[in-house]
Amino acid sequence: MIKLFFSATRTSRMVNELTQTRIQDGFVSYPWERRMQELLSVPNSSNFLSILLLPKVSDRVASRYNDVEDTLARANAWLNAAQGSGVPIVFMNIQTESLLTKISGETASSTVNTGSLSDLCNIANASLYGFEDYHGVDIGVVRAIRLWYAPMGGEFSIEIKLRDDDSKLGFSISRTEEGFIFISSSVTDEGKESSPATRSGLSKLYKQATETSRLLVVSRLSNQRVLPWMVSSTGAIRCYDTVSLSQKLSLHRHTKVPILLHVFLWDRATTTSNVESTKSRPLSPSVLPLPSEVQSREGSDSGDINTSDSSQPMQLEKDTAGDVSFRFQDFSLSSTNWV
Repeated sequence: MIKLFFSATRTSRMVNELTQTRIQDGFVSYPWERRMQELLSVPNSSNFLSILLLPKVSDRVASRYNDVEDTLARANAWLNAAQGSGVPIVFMNIQTESLLTKISGETASSTVNTGSLSDLCNIANASLYGFEDYHGVDIGVVRAIRLWYAPMGGEFSIEIKLRDDDSKLGFSISRTEEGFIFISSSVTDEGKESSPATRSGLSKLYKQATETSRLLVVSRLSNQRVLPWMVSSTGAIRCYDTVSLSQKLSLHRHTKVPILLHVFLWDRATTTSNVESTKSRPLSPSVLPLPSEVQSREGSDSGDINTSDSSQPMQLEKDTAGDVSFRFQDFSLSSTNWV
């Protein structure tokens, strides 16, 4: 009996010790700089793409905003419109993103009593609500929507090298209503002299894109993203201006610095000329076979480039949020900026 008693006591102590023992954590160093240089397609830059949509203001004094459902609907419409126009992107994820701001006056009247769980249902679909502090209600939380998307077949880099006798790049750029920069036209070379766009394989990619009703979207210029990144509370899309991009390309021509473009590729097996089908069915993220000029570009020294000058100044304006943004002209798909 005594032996059994001590055995039970020992087992009880061991069980108690097992319950109270916690696994210890710690820190381990990691070579971030080397990993981001070696393992990313664009060094020190992620492949995750998104656009942030702020809730739309619903009155003239910017004191009330449309609800979360309205912001979700606008995000959905933006994605469908981009796909319908030929931008080769697919939906990845969507999330709400809380942003702090200072509110007062009528906006501050819609407060949340954090001491009552029953009040939380009042903000389930609200885009803006406030919290009380020692001085009253003046801290607001804005619920924006972040839409995550990805290129249908990934991003691919094209290096366009410069020659002294190049007068133009041989392609033009435009912008869609949704804020994407794309190659809107490309020359067809006749004779022995070829344009930089042809030598780099860009013209052949453009031809393949048009044949499958897709746009050849430019995602980066010199590793800098040129994709739309935000929709303001007025509904304006923050994106890049084709005039300023033309000026940038013109500087490459003068300095003879090679141009590095990243473009969206697409899956040829799933492309279709029917615009409606791009809105409804999922698309495979496989990669289109590249032209031979593009595949062999790294081993060739024959490609060089120039750009044309553009002296048109960029116009700036203030939106209702106080941020400076470009005032763009409404470019249609036929509106081009030749470089």
